[in-house]
Amino acid sequence: MAAHWTRVIGRVSFVNCDPLYHALPNSWSVLPAPPAWLTGHLLRRDCLIAPIPTADYAAHHEELQLLKGLGILSDGPVGSVLLFSTRPLERIRDIALPSDSSTSSRLLMHLLAARDIDPRMHQMGPDLDEMLSRCDAALLIGDRALDEAERNPELVTMDLGAEWKTLTGSPMVFGVFAARRDTPSTRLEEVACVLNEQLRGFTDDPDFRNAVLESTAQRSGFSLARVSNYFDEVRFKVGEPEVEGLNRFLDEVCGMQDEVQWFS
Repeated sequence: MAAHWTRVIGRVSFVNCDPLYHALPNSWSVLPAPPAWLTGHLLRRDCLIAPIPTADYAAHHEELQLLKGLGILSDGPVGSVLLFSTRPLERIRDIALPSDSSTSSRLLMHLLAARDIDPRMHQMGPDLDEMLSRCDAALLIGDRALDEAERNPELVTMDLGAEWKTLTGSPMVFGVFAARRDTPSTRLEEVACVLNEQLRGFTDDPDFRNAVLESTAQRSGFSLARVSNYFDEVRFKVGEPEVEGLNRFLDEVCGMQDEVQWFS
C-alpha cells in the first residue's frame, strides 16, 4: 500500500494554481490535468491531494476529506469562469457547456434559474467559435475563458463569481483541495505545510509574487498586467466567509446534506 501514498500532488492544467505550485520542493511531484480528470486521479490514488471541482467533492464526499484553509475561489469577479453570448441574457435560447468543470456548469444553471431563465443546455468541447456556431451562448473556464475574454470582450455576458456574490453575498469556492479519507494523516500534514508555505510566500513576499507573475505570464502568453489582475481576482485562503459560501453551494446547488469532512 505504501506506493499509493507517494509524494504526488494533483494540479489543474490552468494558470490559477501557479502561486501554490511555483516553487514546490523537489521532493514533491506534480500531476497536471483538467479539473474534472483530477477527481478520478484522486479516487484512484494517482495523487495524494488535488484541487478538484467543488461539485465533484459533493458527488464523492463520502470518500473524501478537504484540506482546511485552502481552495480556489473568488469574492466577486473571478475572471476565468465566464458566460459568452451573442444575445442578451434574457433572450438566450441555448447554451454550450464545456466538459471540463462540473462546478461551473452546475453554478451557471443555478444562477440562471434564480433569474427565471431556462435555456437548453448542450455539452460540447471548449471551443468558443464552435460553441457559438451552434448555440446562443457558451460557458468557458480557466485559461480559455481568460484568452477569449481578451479577444472578445463584447461577448462576455456573465462572470459567474460576480453573479454568485450578487445573489448570495458570499464568496464562491470553485475548487477544493481534497484527499481520500484513508490518506495517512502524516502525509496530509506534510502537503498542507508545503502548500500553506507557498501561499504565505505569494501573499507576503513581493519577490516571490513577482517571480510567480513573470513565470505565469511567460508560460501562458498573457500580459504581466493581466496575470497580476487575475491573481487579485482568484484567491486561495478559505476562512469563515468562504466556508459559509462553500456550504451554501454544496447545499443549495449540489443538494449535499452531510457536513463537510475537514482535515486540519
